[in-house]
Amino acid sequence: MAGDEVIAELAARGSDHAVVEMVVARGLSRAMLVGPLMLDQAQALRQAAKESGALAVLAKPAGRADPTRAEVIVMGGMDQLAVAAAKAGGEIGARMEAARAAFAAPAQRVLRCRGRELALGERTLVMGIVNVTPDSFSGDGLGSDTEAAIAQGLRMVEEGADLLDIGGESTRPGSEPVSEDDELRRVLPVIERLATEVHIPLSIDTYKSAVARAALGAGASIVNDISGLHHDEGAGFAKPADLSRGSPFDSAQGKRTPRPTIAEAGAAVVIMHIQGTPRDMQKDPKYADVIGEISDYLEEGIASAVAAGLTQEQIAVDPGIGFGKTLEHNLEILRRLREFRALGCAVMVGASRKSMIGKILDLPADQRVEGTAATVALAIAAGADIVRVHDVKEMVRVARVADAIVRVKHEAPESEYHWGEGKA
Repeated sequence: MAGDEVIAELAARGSDHAVVEMVVARGLSRAMLVGPLMLDQAQALRQAAKESGALAVLAKPAGRADPTRAEVIVMGGMDQLAVAAAKAGGEIGARMEAARAAFAAPAQRVLRCRGRELALGERTLVMGIVNVTPDSFSGDGLGSDTEAAIAQGLRMVEEGADLLDIGGESTRPGSEPVSEDDELRRVLPVIERLATEVHIPLSIDTYKSAVARAALGAGASIVNDISGLHHDEGAGFAKPADLSRGSPFDSAQGKRTPRPTIAEAGAAVVIMHIQGTPRDMQKDPKYADVIGEISDYLEEGIASAVAAGLTQEQIAVDPGIGFGKTLEHNLEILRRLREFRALGCAVMVGASRKSMIGKILDLPADQRVEGTAATVALAIAAGADIVRVHDVKEMVRVARVADAIVRVKHEAPESEYHWGEGKA
């Protein structure tokens, strides 16, 4: 967090006016939310932060009413946060340093999927969307036309796509699930053909284990799960023991089958956040702490994946723009996207042609390319590693320009002048 977001977060968590004034007066540049912690841990962290020159404030955990726990907001420069993490030590200090390092977006990272290594940090990866559905919200659904879907995938590769995401079930707001048989009938011929004709990884957009297994067998390398691994254990992951909110997809079609599928295949997974199900997710979404609650949900999915044997280099997270969020929620997610880097995984964003753009511009889905371009550029500036889009040619161009600005490597020029040595 930074700037006004820090002040808003302090106010939301009950900090008094004097604390807010102190933050403004000191111009603290970064803030890290740590917890919830036991009260003695919270007090110890406050002391470590004080010794590092940072400012630490106790806060109530958003959406929780446990008087034995608190969160700590640690504020200071990046160097001060590093010192505070070192002084805190133990698991808490390690988590703080991992979050700080991830926020800073180190250049040398990869996403591993079935023997491939996709470099992250050098340039943004563009994932093209191939909807083999009759009812896509964006108007680009190809029904069951296998040849049209294959042609679209090939065209997207020519336009510069780094990955293709193939889906056979629409998850637009209000949609109903389709049967496994229908989903398989739509996607398998497309994946089988494209796997032999393109050199880039293919992703299957599904939350059902049987579909994921068949798609991996047909040549897919990534499973893009809108339920964030909270639906189907058969997809290859056990639920964490402390997962209390249950599966939001319990009523959806699809049988649970033996695990692990994705882990055994050595594939990658995209863990997405959703509140509710596609059928009801947009009826009245509410959050006490939108970024915190999304992060908690994604952490549960990451824990499932790691427990099944995947590494964080095989995991990407997606905050789920439009999946159980209001316009205001979506805008806050995009503004604070970099905070999801603290999860330690690649970050993917899919805002392409979505209703948030339509609400801002009052335009139908097929006229939202410029609005999509704005979300892509700003997501890259905020730390996105992968952008999932319908308009590949245009968004590849946007990404390359944004990358040139954001990912430029600065090298010190040769000079007779050196900082701190005065005039020559």
